[in-house]
Amino acid sequence: MEAIQAPTPSGLLVEARGVFEIPRLLLRSPRLARQPRGAGESVLVLPGYGAGDGSTSVLRAYLGFLGYRPAGWGLGRNTGEVTDLLPRIARRVSSVSQAEGRPVILIGWSLGGYLAREAARERPRDVDQVITLGSPVIGGPKYTAVADVYRGRGIDLDAIEAEVAERNRQPLNTPVTAIYSRRDGVVAWRACIDPHPNPVEHVEVDTTHLGLGFCSEVYEIIAERLARRRNES
Repeated sequence: MEAIQAPTPSGLLVEARGVFEIPRLLLRSPRLARQPRGAGESVLVLPGYGAGDGSTSVLRAYLGFLGYRPAGWGLGRNTGEVTDLLPRIARRVSSVSQAEGRPVILIGWSLGGYLAREAARERPRDVDQVITLGSPVIGGPKYTAVADVYRGRGIDLDAIEAEVAERNRQPLNTPVTAIYSRRDGVVAWRACIDPHPNPVEHVEVDTTHLGLGFCSEVYEIIAERLARRRNES
């Protein structure tokens, strides 16, 4: 496997192009409106590092339009404290699943996708499927543009990488769709590729990391994967 390199600072400049996904999203709204409909399934959408539910509001509005029951995670800003956040997410997933009598769908952007995968790993009976958007499954924050932020806080990134690798020794039983982009200026795209024998389908798109949350192509993929999973059940 080729060595993974964290994105360079210049890559963050490219991320500004992500704003162009919003007008494209509006232009493709007729096509998006024709995507397969949901049947009231609950979808929990998890934001990326440093972001909150506001960052996923457009995606959740679209899912609601399709007939799903989307919800934010309700935990404020994503602090990146995985050991604190993961148990809280897992408890909420189980609570919603038990209340509705069926598994929950999880969609996570960036670190939110990692948290979604790990919640599914811990509560496989409560999660129907996971969709990740530019989420690092290798190395934790080590191969991301915020690696220096973690180092500045005195955090050992090599130790986190080893912890992530150890968690990956436990197989995933929940199907995952991993959406990634080689133009990602925040997370190294190779870190988004799961090399383990898990039920993961990797789907490449052409956008930036910030654009993943507003990209019409991503929205179509999400709508199609949700419908396909429902038809398989």
